[in-house]
Amino acid sequence: MGSSSRRQFLKFSAAAGASVAGIGGSSRFLLGEQTGLAPAPKPSSATLPMKKGLVYSMLPRELSPADRCQMARDAGFEVVQAPTTPDEHAAEGIKSAADKAGIRIDSVMNMDHWRYPLSSSNPEVVEKSLAGMRISLRNAKLWGADTVLLVPAVVNPETSYRDAWTRSQNQIRKLIPLAAGLEVRIAIEEVWNRFLLSPMEMATYIRDFESPWIKVWFDVGNVLLYGYPQDWIRTLGTSIVKLHVKDFKRKEDGYAWVNLGEGDADWPQVRQALGEIAYSGSAIAELEGGDEAYLRDVSRRMDRLILGRD
Repeated sequence: MGSSSRRQFLKFSAAAGASVAGIGGSSRFLLGEQTGLAPAPKPSSATLPMKKGLVYSMLPRELSPADRCQMARDAGFEVVQAPTTPDEHAAEGIKSAADKAGIRIDSVMNMDHWRYPLSSSNPEVVEKSLAGMRISLRNAKLWGADTVLLVPAVVNPETSYRDAWTRSQNQIRKLIPLAAGLEVRIAIEEVWNRFLLSPMEMATYIRDFESPWIKVWFDVGNVLLYGYPQDWIRTLGTSIVKLHVKDFKRKEDGYAWVNLGEGDADWPQVRQALGEIAYSGSAIAELEGGDEAYLRDVSRRMDRLILGRD
C-alpha cells in the first residue's frame, strides 16, 4: 500500500474477526484448513535467501530514472518495485535505467485499484480498474518482473463485504488468462480496506481461484493493528510470493508508521515464520522516501531485522 493510500486509510478503524461462511460459495472455510501451510515448523537458517528491495516511490522524485535506480543499487538494494506506467516511452526508460544500474524490476505496484476498485457496482469504474491491471501486467512483462500487486476490493457504505468478495473474484478471474499468457502472477495484498481481515479468510479467498497465477503479497506492517505477522505467514504459507516490509507503532493517543525496528513488529518471530515456510521471494521496503543516507540506513535495518545479514 502506497504512502498516500496509507494516509487515506489511517482514517478508518480496522475491523477484525469477520466471518465469511458461505461467501462466494466458500463452504470449505474450516478451522485449521490452512492453504500452503508448511507441514511442520523447521528452524530458520541464520540468513534467509531473499532479495532485498524497495518501492520506486522511496527514491527522490527530482532525480532521473537512471539516477534513482543507481541510488537504489548504491544503497544496497537488489530489486525495485515500480509503479504502473501507462506511457510506453516512460516504461522503456525505467527498464533502461534499471538495466544500466544492474538492479532488477522485481514487481509492479498496480495504481488504479483504490480509485477504481474491482468491487464497485459501477461497470465503468470496474473497467477502468481492469484496464489498469492489464497495463500493469504488460509493464511486468516488459520489465522482466514476475508479479503485480493488487488490492482486490474496498468495503464501504456502498459495497457490502459479501459483494466485495464475489465482485472482486469475478473480475480477477477475467485477468487470469492474460496473466497466464504473460507468465506474470497477480498477488493479492492485505491492506486497510476492511476486507480479508484474517489469515484464514485470505487463504480461502486465494484458494477459491484454483489458479497458480493468483497468490499472496504479504505486508508485515499492515496486520499489526489487528493481528500478528508471524501468524499470517504460517497460515498463508507457500501462497506468499512477495513481501512488503514496514513497521507500525501503537501509541496511547493513536498509532503511527515508523522506521524498521522502531515499531511493534516482532522481527525475530517474523524471520522464524518465514524460515518455516521456506520463503525465498523478495523483501521490499515500503516506507517514506528520503536521501541516499536514509536509504542506506533502511538497507542496513533490513539486513539485520529481516534478512539475518551482519
